[in-house]
Amino acid sequence: MRAGLAVVLLVLAVQTSAGPDWATVEVETLKHFQALLRFDTADPPGREEEAVAYLRRVLEAEAIPVESYALEPHRPNLVARLRGSGRKRPLLLMGHTDVVNVDPQKWTFPPFSATRDGGYVYARGAVDDKDNVAASLMVMLLLKRLNVPLDRDVIFLAESGEEGSTRVGIQFMVNQHFAAIDAEYCLAEGGNVTREGGAAKFASVQTLEKRPYNVQLVARGPAGHGSVPLQTNAIARLAAAVTAVAKWTPPIRLNETTSAYFRRLAEISAPEQAARYRAVLDPATAAAADAYFREHEPRHASMLRTSVSPNIIQAGYRINVIPSEATANLDVRALQDEDLPAFLDEIRKVINDPAVDVRLGTRDSRPPGVDARIDSEAFKTIESAMQKHYAVPTLPTMSTGATDMAYLRSKGIQCYGVGPALDIEDGPKGFGAHSDQERILEAELHRFLRFYWDVVVQLARRQ
Repeated sequence: MRAGLAVVLLVLAVQTSAGPDWATVEVETLKHFQALLRFDTADPPGREEEAVAYLRRVLEAEAIPVESYALEPHRPNLVARLRGSGRKRPLLLMGHTDVVNVDPQKWTFPPFSATRDGGYVYARGAVDDKDNVAASLMVMLLLKRLNVPLDRDVIFLAESGEEGSTRVGIQFMVNQHFAAIDAEYCLAEGGNVTREGGAAKFASVQTLEKRPYNVQLVARGPAGHGSVPLQTNAIARLAAAVTAVAKWTPPIRLNETTSAYFRRLAEISAPEQAARYRAVLDPATAAAADAYFREHEPRHASMLRTSVSPNIIQAGYRINVIPSEATANLDVRALQDEDLPAFLDEIRKVINDPAVDVRLGTRDSRPPGVDARIDSEAFKTIESAMQKHYAVPTLPTMSTGATDMAYLRSKGIQCYGVGPALDIEDGPKGFGAHSDQERILEAELHRFLRFYWDVVVQLARRQ
């Protein structure tokens, strides 16, 4: 009996150590990736059911258990699970099947054609987020085919609604079906490897994100005829309030993630840049570095504080009528520990006009959460795999935007945002996420899958 068991274990070890046949895997990856990109899952309105049906067919053909959960029939979420020994808590792989809207006339290639050209694949969702969906799908297939023995369950969640309808996606799953996705660690979108001049420079792994709020400024004054200007003009009051807020610089407040980010970024930067990144870590020298960031590196300035950006103004309905009300919407991206009522009071002090009301508007804000640990088994595994596949250092990053990982972090799951290598030049050229020519290098999709595979196997396989 013992001899037979030893033979079985030896066979499994040989299969696992042999690893995937990557040349064959790349062909299959591209097939599934293009198939997913060709489904028009633009949100709104969101039509994820066809993409989910495709994923279900592929997974069930390999005898991988699949469940669907839907708040609305045409917007399902898919959960696939490979069982482990239970010695360790599960690992969750997450990607969203919906994409942002498109203006087809602005695309060189049709946005849902998944056209291959010059080594790239062009389509809406190529880097947000069907690259992660395809990689998660392939990892599940390979784990099953190679009979990799697992200490953790590996769960794949293909979620709907990330691009603006989270109530049908991650909120629905967390609030009503959390047991199906509960895990110790989660890998999802939110990070990437930065390439410059075709060479990988560093990896950003999202370990924290800001919380978005809609703050409204409402200015009021008496209406009147436009031919008789009034000092109480609501638009003039609002303009002064918006100008005051736009000029205001909220205080710098670093956290574990951003401190580690700037410290590690300094280690790989040119001397002049490195000096600024180190300076921002010291309260005595941070102000000068921050001033530079606000002018030249606004993303870094936003990482230092709760940020405010006035993005919408609404007022008036006729040229000859002074309106009695004018409204501005501020996009506030708050640090996780921000005291929001106190922050609104600070905005009121900055505006210093009792005729301007400051209040919270309607917005789907993310729940609070804590930094994913950078001394965890998961982060160390990601860091090691980044060195192996990209030969670059890993920077823990606080995203200034928002992802669905916030809902999982609020439930205690340690979440890490990862993604393929992207050219820093692509964004300004209009080839990035949400752009009119969204694209990904085929070679980088394949390299990302090999990295992703190594991370999952190292974290989940039986030790």
